[in-house]
Amino acid sequence: MKLREILEIMVKEEASDVYLRTKAKPRARIHGSVETIITTPLTKEDMLEITNTLLTEERHRRVFADTYDVDFIHDEPGVGRFRVNVFMQRGTPAVVARHVLTHVRTFEDLNLPVELCKMFSEESKGLLLVCGPAGNGKSTTIASMVEYINNISSKHIITIEDPIEFLFADKQSIINQREIGFDVPNFPSALKHVTQQSPDIIYIGNIRDEETMRAAITATELGAFVMTTFHTINAIQTLIRVVNFFPPHLHDEVRAQLSLILRGIISLRLIPCRGGMGRVPAYETMVVTPTVARLIRENRIKEIQNYIDDGKLFGMQSFKQSLVKLVKNGLVEADIARQHADSKDDFDLELKGIKRTIS
Repeated sequence: MKLREILEIMVKEEASDVYLRTKAKPRARIHGSVETIITTPLTKEDMLEITNTLLTEERHRRVFADTYDVDFIHDEPGVGRFRVNVFMQRGTPAVVARHVLTHVRTFEDLNLPVELCKMFSEESKGLLLVCGPAGNGKSTTIASMVEYINNISSKHIITIEDPIEFLFADKQSIINQREIGFDVPNFPSALKHVTQQSPDIIYIGNIRDEETMRAAITATELGAFVMTTFHTINAIQTLIRVVNFFPPHLHDEVRAQLSLILRGIISLRLIPCRGGMGRVPAYETMVVTPTVARLIRENRIKEIQNYIDDGKLFGMQSFKQSLVKLVKNGLVEADIARQHADSKDDFDLELKGIKRTIS
């Protein structure tokens, strides 16, 4: 069984991810649900051919040989562009490939909060965090923001990614894209001298450690606008996660810095649409108003949820509010929305129009 055949079926079925493993039927995530796309299990020989097709570059083979895990972009001519992870399980290689759309969609196309995304994209300095579980649209959202900036402003944009997903063409802006392991060894190395490259906008693919977070904060303090992603589920958890990157004796200092540089948080979850055709984003949005900044500085982070719930005037919205809107607009079934809520009880109350305050 050829890799190309599998990827063609994946694209035809509009799947976001495909899962390949020896002695298993190829499966794909279609509109959020994992389904079998080929009924014949892959043999050991099939997987060997697939991995040999994917691991054509020496640097990818070397990383896989050293770590048994490698992440990269694979272009299949005439089919599409895929973010691929090859890893070992039970002594044999397995593959997960994600379809990366070659065109960057607009905020409207993605059903994102248009005016809020435009407002954040037009910031000249500070920090924006885009959060959510893996495969829920974080990179796609950032790409739409980069393309919006590219269309309206004359800026220098630097992206630091692992690997590079969306490819941008210069329009009003000039965009330099750096790939970890190919253009630069790691995120801290890329950020060490980034301010000397005179960027207006910096996109950091993902922040996983204190050193990278510290470098991102420094870049904002030197005048750049930094966008990055986190694998967190909501705004409150994201704020706590950022602070906890650092040792306890620095927490007060970090909260003070965040209160000055943070512009907002967008948290995303893709929810299956009514009828099973496609997925639509539910999103929580937090804008750092003077009140929110004070609560961050004073370590009263959990109280911020009340201001997200009541912050419609500033463009804020909680997940439960977003889920209820999707239900009332007929886009999502109520029981499906309830499954994706942080608190099923709070969702039920919101659906009934009853407000509960978090103290």
